[in-house]
Amino acid sequence: AAPGATAGTDPARAAAPPTLDFTARTIDGGSFAGSSLAGKPAVLWFWAAWCSRCRGVADEVAAVQRDNATRVNLIGVAGLGSGTAAMRRFAAETGIAGFPNLADDEGAVWRRFEVTSQEQYVLLDSAGKVVHSGPLSQADLRKRIAELS
Repeated sequence: AAPGATAGTDPARAAAPPTLDFTARTIDGGSFAGSSLAGKPAVLWFWAAWCSRCRGVADEVAAVQRDNATRVNLIGVAGLGSGTAAMRRFAAETGIAGFPNLADDEGAVWRRFEVTSQEQYVLLDSAGKVVHSGPLSQADLRKRIAELS
């Protein structure tokens, strides 16, 4: 084995594309590795706890995640000065606690994906390539997810 290699290392994780080379804290205080998204299409939903538009679509985003959970990773990315307590409250009140939500008030993940305003989506194919970045209606979100490979 190569120096520093560990027996049983997951080769998919080792081969994570640069877009997924990040770590973040979840709203419940856990740790999240972007590399865990490698090998499967992903949707990053950027939201803010104070955003009424985000609150208005949260239930549908949760339904999209449930309907596509076996083939697509959906991750929420909260930020823009939301505050952890408000992020947790938003997740509990809107039904999005069933999938990981990142607490990114410092904006590291937002900057990584060049997102500048809330209620936007970044869609990644299974190779970690960004195939969409920007707003989407819920119907268009479902259509784009169906096309992801």
